[in-house]
Amino acid sequence: MSIKILTLDKDNTQAWDSFVSENNASLYHLSQWKNLIEEVFGHETHYLYAINNSNKILAILPIVQLKSFLFGNYLVSIPFFNYGGIFSVDDEATDKLFQHAEELRRKLGCSHIEYRHQENISDNLPVRTDKVTMLLDLPEDPGTLWKAIGSKRRAQVKRPIREGVEFKTGEKELINDFYTVFSENMRDLGTPVYSKKLFQAIFDKFPDKASIAIVYLNDAPVGAAFLLSHNGQQEIPWASTLRRYNRLGINMYMYWNILESAIKNGFKRFDFGRSGQDAGTLKFKKQWGAEEHQLYWHYSLEEGENIPVMNHSNKKFELAINLWKKLPLSFTNRLGPLVVKNLP
Repeated sequence: MSIKILTLDKDNTQAWDSFVSENNASLYHLSQWKNLIEEVFGHETHYLYAINNSNKILAILPIVQLKSFLFGNYLVSIPFFNYGGIFSVDDEATDKLFQHAEELRRKLGCSHIEYRHQENISDNLPVRTDKVTMLLDLPEDPGTLWKAIGSKRRAQVKRPIREGVEFKTGEKELINDFYTVFSENMRDLGTPVYSKKLFQAIFDKFPDKASIAIVYLNDAPVGAAFLLSHNGQQEIPWASTLRRYNRLGINMYMYWNILESAIKNGFKRFDFGRSGQDAGTLKFKKQWGAEEHQLYWHYSLEEGENIPVMNHSNKKFELAINLWKKLPLSFTNRLGPLVVKNLP
């Protein structure tokens, strides 16, 4: 058993991605994210894998190093997205990767490693279990889901239709419309926005896995979602609607049309993305029939240190969030990408 570092050599990436596909690892374990994260965010990456004496890959671990004036120097597998951590088909390989990653942490002088696991693969590391992902097994036809959501939600879906809304799906040509809605919504939430370059890069790296859904009102985008697909599952990592149209129920209309489209396109499962167990978004996702699946975020820390808090629940960010909401959109769109690249 030995540990290797992935280089972007064709043979190496093919072997890595074959392991991902054959063993049903997550979309975010694919090797293309390494290059994308380096190009878009400028972070150093360390993609580790374990092989046996026959050069067969048994486990993989994509790691990204972040150096932030807010949070210091640390490692995440992987930042910005829901899933990551070690994916393994061999317990010994798992242990070797944990050991090697800890050695890397000390070598780089990092305060901690955050592993975003979907399973509880370690009994030895501190773990956060306050996050879940919401998954919906899709029926064979949209009518079955339409009946299951109940009359109240069906009425909410129909409400915007009376206003003349339109739903459209597409690809890279819809990035500007997506970003118009997404960036304003992020500002209104007090959250720095990603660069438009991220979404362009995702289409470049994953042209067959990415798509965009837009809701238009009077030919202007008022709702938007960025969708990714992998192994028969569609995921919605980013979705936004404009607050000034909340009274129309744009979100319900948009999600129904996305789910209907997913069923028609043959997807078997829909991933609504992660939520905190006490988050308001959890109720919204449950109303479609989605079920909670526990996430396990493990941490490698210096002895005696506590699990870091790097989200809105950290009180020291409350003032910054409230201030951000009041800034002009043109300013937050320029400054946001510089800030958010350091937030995991």
